[in-house]
This record gives sequence, C-alpha cells and structure tokens, in this order.
Amino acid sequence: MTNITFSRLSKIPVEDIASHMSDPALAQHMPLLRGNWDRLRTTDFVAMKEARWAQDGLGHWAILADGVYVGWGGFKREGSDWDFGLVLKPSAFGLGMRITARALAFARADLRISSVTFLIPPSRRNLGALSRLGAKFEGDVTLDGAQFRKYRLVTGAA
Repeated sequence: MTNITFSRLSKIPVEDIASHMSDPALAQHMPLLRGNWDRLRTTDFVAMKEARWAQDGLGHWAILADGVYVGWGGFKREGSDWDFGLVLKPSAFGLGMRITARALAFARADLRISSVTFLIPPSRRNLGALSRLGAKFEGDVTLDGAQFRKYRLVTGAA
C-alpha cells in the first residue's frame, strides 16, 4: 500500500512544483491557474504558502506518496472558514480520497477547525465524493473573478 505523508512545500525542489503546476491537465479544473510557472513564480508561490503557515499556524502541505512528491494541498483560511484544497499530479489522481481522508482526520483533531469548506469549480461534475464525506452545498461564490460551488463539512470540533 502507498504510504502518504505530508511535508512542507519549501522542502520540495522548485523545479518539481513548477513542472507540476505547468501540467495542462490541471488548468481544466483550476480556473485561478493562469500564466507560466517559471522558477521565480514558483518560488513566490512557495513563499506565499509558507507565509500562511506563519500567519495562521496552518497551511498547504507538500504531499508525498512513498516519499515522492505527488502534489500539494491542505487548509487555507478564507475569512472565518478553513478551506480545503488539493492539487495532485494527474498520475496521482487516484490517491485523492485517501489524501483527503487523512487531511480531514487532521482537521477533526484540530480544535480550531469546526468545519471545512470545499470550493469546487463548475467544471467538476462528479461530486459524489463530497456527498459521501457528508459535505453540504451552501451556494455559489466568486473568488478572484472565478465562480465556485461552496460545500461545507462539519468536523465536530468546537
């Protein structure tokens, strides 16, 4: 079985993240993914993610499968919500539910997180996994000019 671990994005070679974020398959379901991912942009991206850790005490992790970088994801403060995002390499798409389950176990154990939101682009049609998790649709939202469907999962923390 594949061993899933979380690390900091700053521990991953910039070239690996830039290559991942430049994959055209990602743009299909990421309306905020724009432009070229060169070394400078990727370095700025990692610095921004690290700043979230310093500011909020939580952020996005690098995700490793058997020690190999397969993507990034985790929690980002959006107003009063903790939003969960996951961006995997296409070769790791099959690991999404296992990774999400592990991250949600983390959220349930963290007293700061009473619920988790998911912002899903309208291009995503198969939303059965969100229902199986128990997430409920809250409505449509616009973020940085892009439309998303907002779902919420109560974690039980309070």
